[in-house]
Amino acid sequence: MEDLTNTSTDAFAERIFSSVLGAMDCLTIALGDRLGLYDALAEHGPLTAEELSRHAEIDARYAREWLEQQAVAGLVDVARPADSGESRQYGVNDAQRAVLCDRSLESYLTPLTQVLAAAGAQLDALETAYRTGGGVGWASYGPRMRRGQADANRALFLTSLPEVWLPAVPALHERLTEGTRVADVGCGDGWSSIGIASGYPASTVDGFDLDPDSVAAAHVNAADHGVADRTTFRCVDAATVDDAHGYGLVTAFECVHDMPDPVSVLATMRSMAEPDGWVVVVDERVPETFTGSGDPVEQLMYGYSVLVCLPDGMSHQPTRATGTVMRPEVLRAYAQEAGFADIEVLPIENEVFRAYRLLTPAH
Repeated sequence: MEDLTNTSTDAFAERIFSSVLGAMDCLTIALGDRLGLYDALAEHGPLTAEELSRHAEIDARYAREWLEQQAVAGLVDVARPADSGESRQYGVNDAQRAVLCDRSLESYLTPLTQVLAAAGAQLDALETAYRTGGGVGWASYGPRMRRGQADANRALFLTSLPEVWLPAVPALHERLTEGTRVADVGCGDGWSSIGIASGYPASTVDGFDLDPDSVAAAHVNAADHGVADRTTFRCVDAATVDDAHGYGLVTAFECVHDMPDPVSVLATMRSMAEPDGWVVVVDERVPETFTGSGDPVEQLMYGYSVLVCLPDGMSHQPTRATGTVMRPEVLRAYAQEAGFADIEVLPIENEVFRAYRLLTPAH
């Protein structure tokens, strides 16, 4: 009879080993991204290790080891593996370029490796936080975390948001097309604000975020994308905003779950909107209930929560300590506490995000 215990152990060990290989891939991708190695291969490749070292201004021996590891892992192509280490050439194919290099595509996943690397660098601080009930604030993760998070959503907010998501809600699309004022709460580096402004030239967007580095980046990004005349950005805690009203649309993209006091922010968003204005929250598309073994999206969000979002939330006191996995019923409770009547899931299809309209009692 087959030893089921050994079989199960072997299968689980294989799963963990695969995870270790995946983690190593992520860290070597993050390293290659920081050094500009993928961009050099995409622009100048195929390249030998010596040629890559010159283009990227790194040591040749390190260039060779990184290239060989990337080829063995299937992350870059090697033209003639039997050539000597000095003459062997490496490059990126179209699929690799789309995932590792092209920042204009939603398939660009390299920023996620930067998020993982930044989280891993805080392992000691996370251990302390878990033991003491303290936290690890967003700023502690450093600029790589901020940029990785922003770049991960950049293409989505610049393309799908104005071209697919908002047009899927006809009444909102019409309002934006005719022209309205938009308040974008928790705007980060500004990509959601810029996406809306780019897609709807008759509308203006005011972004609000409490991170000064993000607000500074948002100003630069808006100028680079030609919408600086229709976007403004303020460095302020949205919960304290009391001088911004009359918006036809108030949004919060993937940030409510991070807020230590989401109810106060949602209440502010309600006051910012016109009486018939829209309040829209976009957050993670996680299952409605916890069932144990979950799908890849739920696994990803719990990973974020354990390493980043919950520790950041716990770094503020008092805090709701929501974590990344904010299920619909949790948001509904927050919204009702903030004075909304209910939430409505909007017909916007995406594998990772779910969009909600927060309904006022009049609806």
